[in-house]
Amino acid sequence: MSSTDTAASPIVEAGDAARQFARRWWILATIGLAQTMVALDGTVMNIALPSAQAELGFDDGSRPWIITAYSLAFASLLLLSGRLADRFGRKNIFIIGLAGFAVASAVGGAAINFEMLVTARAVQGAFAALLAPAALALLTTTFTNGRERARAFGVFGAIGVGGLTIGLVLGGALTEYLSWRSTMYINLLFAIPAIIGAIILLGHAVRSTERAPIDIPGTLTVSAGLFSLVYGFSRVESDGWDAPITIAFLAAGVILLAVFFVLQARLARPLLPLRVILDRERGGGLLGMLLSTAGMLGMVFLLAYYVQGILGYSAVQTGIAFLPMPIALATSAIIIAPRVSRLLGPKISVPLGFLIGATAMLLLTRITTEDAYVAHILPSLILLGLGLGLAIPTSTSIATMGLRREDTGVGSSLVSTVQQVGGALGVAILSSVAATAAVDYVAEHAATATLPLEAAVHADTIAFFVSAGLFLLGAVVTATLLRPGRVTDDSDEPAGIMAA
Repeated sequence: MSSTDTAASPIVEAGDAARQFARRWWILATIGLAQTMVALDGTVMNIALPSAQAELGFDDGSRPWIITAYSLAFASLLLLSGRLADRFGRKNIFIIGLAGFAVASAVGGAAINFEMLVTARAVQGAFAALLAPAALALLTTTFTNGRERARAFGVFGAIGVGGLTIGLVLGGALTEYLSWRSTMYINLLFAIPAIIGAIILLGHAVRSTERAPIDIPGTLTVSAGLFSLVYGFSRVESDGWDAPITIAFLAAGVILLAVFFVLQARLARPLLPLRVILDRERGGGLLGMLLSTAGMLGMVFLLAYYVQGILGYSAVQTGIAFLPMPIALATSAIIIAPRVSRLLGPKISVPLGFLIGATAMLLLTRITTEDAYVAHILPSLILLGLGLGLAIPTSTSIATMGLRREDTGVGSSLVSTVQQVGGALGVAILSSVAATAAVDYVAEHAATATLPLEAAVHADTIAFFVSAGLFLLGAVVTATLLRPGRVTDDSDEPAGIMAA
């Protein structure tokens, strides 16, 4: 890391620091509860949507807004939330995020119409934006020893990816056996213990000693830019890349973000100091997160449709079918990745994870209209989990490593931001590739009873080739940007990269 990013001295009493260190694994459990809640919410509501639509009586055109309202609020407010955590204390913002998310979930579960539900989902997204960077910043400042940091980030990364898959199982089970409303109320079971744990375990809130005003121009431009970018990507599946609304929002997003970075270079107290993103090592970690999220979520999106639409799996069966991936990821992230990273260094271990992920995608191109889960899908899910376990936690750790203490919140929010943008980008790219391939396949083949299924499978295989390309690009980018070396194990210093 550059010398300008050396971590500042903690503004916390020595007694609090000692107590927090002694409780660090309980703190990880508390952060893990919060991360589980946010991760589950990424998919648990998707399965419940048809039931909610039937009960509340809204039309098909309104249905996507239940998902989009959450993601737009989440993505557009992340950087501001990170800076708020730096200024007002990560503990404070973490607890506020948990409490707000819980209240919004309760309101959503009690919704009597579409407007009430979509508003609750937007508020959920806003408080998730407060919660996510504060949680990652707390993890970053709690675990500074290289060996323990790798293990903690492995757990955190495994929860993030595993929660998405478990959300499919939980959403299907809750909707089938209880009610769609329980997919909202379930968040209270995570939020309340996490709030209690945060109050008891975390030390006094660390606040910035500076009282400079929040960068309002930067906040407005980056929030509007991220909103436009994510919304533009969300329109690709239904309207295509060349639709006026898609082009308009994507262009507005690019322009607004360009204006944001110009402002950040000129302001004395920017929302996102450019020193946070100009570090080469951190750039490699962030791009690794972007590409791994794009490849993974794009694949999950298409494969879920394949196993339900082509193979006829139920929602619960679909979630169970995906479970080998988070199990493999947890094994890789917690047990394998820390050892490989210490022995070989991130410059080798992270690209290796991407190459394993690319291999998994290539194996998925063997799918057919027949149900051959064990032969065609299971090996890919296991390999993908192993690869992501090498790539994601280490990339996250690198992206937050060496930050000044006053930049920890906004630096952590940057990780969450690239994940949101990467997920939206991956789904947009792979879904549009699949749609185009399906249309071309139908145009080139004679009409038969099985043609729609064959076209859908062909489209998915083409998209999986593209996903493999995203993983290969990730391998090249991280191998180029990450420096040779290994993660330090010195318990007295923040984790960093030590020259080999």
